[in-house]
Amino acid sequence: LISGRFAPSAGQVLLNGRRIDGLPPYRVSRLGLARSFQVSNLFGRLSALENLRCAVLWHLGYRYAFWRFLAGAHDANARAEEVLRMVRLERRRDVPAASLTYAEQRALEIGVTIAGGADVILLDEPTAGMSRSETARFVELIREITVGKTLLTVEHDMGVVFGLADRIAVVVYGEVIAFDTP
Repeated sequence: LISGRFAPSAGQVLLNGRRIDGLPPYRVSRLGLARSFQVSNLFGRLSALENLRCAVLWHLGYRYAFWRFLAGAHDANARAEEVLRMVRLERRRDVPAASLTYAEQRALEIGVTIAGGADVILLDEPTAGMSRSETARFVELIREITVGKTLLTVEHDMGVVFGLADRIAVVVYGEVIAFDTP
């Protein structure tokens, strides 16, 4: 709903004071809001670096013809390498996404989400399916890469919620029933 995938049945969605409900997801993304799905949406045959490069090029507006511009895409390559370091996958840069561990795939998914430089990040169950140790490391990673950004997450693990949140809203059937600091 917030990212433009579904239209609201009532009300408005605002981003930095601008109404975004009704806009397609790619336009919402270009306005500075990005989301990560609960199930990773990666190109399995492409390397970690190539997945990030695709995300950067898409954000820059190259869409489906971005391969034509790779030779001149030095800024995109530099940004992809930077995000690869941010999500701690530099040693796995040339590994196909399908061959990464589940936690690495989730980190890459977060990298794809932030690659375009969004200021508002939506995460859906970012640690679902991870062990406790993976979850702890992943919460730390999310905290590091979202400094200075707005993070909105749907999460049922209260340890993750309290590890990430400055403010918590409890929403039931689309209605905020509680809003406070943890």
